[in-house]
Amino acid sequence: MTCCEGWTACNGFSLLVLLLLGVTLNAIPLIVNLVEEDQTFKNPISCFEWLFPGIIGAGLMVIPATTMSLAARKRACCNNKTGMFLSSLLNVITVIGAAYCLTVSIQALAEGPLICNSQGNRTSSCEFSFKNLTAIHPESFDLQWFFDNSCVSPTDLNNPSINNTTASNWRTYSLHFNSIENKHRIIHFSVFLGLLLVGILETLFGLSQILIGFLGCLCGGVSMRRNRIV
Repeated sequence: MTCCEGWTACNGFSLLVLLLLGVTLNAIPLIVNLVEEDQTFKNPISCFEWLFPGIIGAGLMVIPATTMSLAARKRACCNNKTGMFLSSLLNVITVIGAAYCLTVSIQALAEGPLICNSQGNRTSSCEFSFKNLTAIHPESFDLQWFFDNSCVSPTDLNNPSINNTTASNWRTYSLHFNSIENKHRIIHFSVFLGLLLVGILETLFGLSQILIGFLGCLCGGVSMRRNRIV
């Protein structure tokens, strides 16, 4: 097996790990919401997990390239132009999915969980549109909602939708699940920071495999079978 086949197989294993990690991270807030509310899509931690950046973008869209890369070693698909072209083409889908995961994650980190928004923790404030995802303001990306003592203003402490959040929690913030606000902030930050890293790594692996596939097409295949010694 040549170094290009070795890199392709390594890419496949890495994408498989990232794929499973992305799906798991995306599922965490959905499971928490189901356990807390005993209903799906009722007072979610944020709107962004329902855009499925980890399940669709970093998950389903990565499966074709992952399967192709893992099969490279056994089926010698690096041994011909068609195999290398197909590998590059499938990794374009991977990069698109990773870019989608990145975009959603950045927007989610910029806005914070629903509990930190003035509209409160309600699904009615969720607007699923790509226009909102692209309207990212770099100046608002300061994660103030996470590092402040509380993202809930004193006037919102009596809001019934933010139960179990007391004045003492607002004044003294700690990284513990001692209130619904802290729980939602920690889960939201951890999940989408993880998905952001997953998206970055998948983009890098996808682009590297596209480059290898392109070079393989130009060279007529980069793998050579070992000659038998006679």
